Amino acid sequence: MGDRWHIEVDRSLCVGSAQCLHHAPDGFRLDSARQSHPVAPDTDANERVLGAAESCPVEAITITLSDSGEPVFPPEE
Repeated sequence: MGDRWHIEVDRSLCVGSAQCLHHAPDGFRLDSARQSHPVAPDTDANERVLGAAESCPVEAITITLSDSGEPVFPPEE
């Protein structure tokens, strides 16, 4: 069984660039205010969602392990 991730988008940071949709079209949607939100906040770990978080120009997407809350992205420094 693989890791499960919890995905959050900080709506105070999101600028609606839609880079997340480009990288993970099944993982994110833009609402009527053009702000991103995850389709399923808890999901199986996958490279597309990670790529979406890494490509966000304002780093509005955070990913943590669902069971422990340990950061996946951005990584702890």
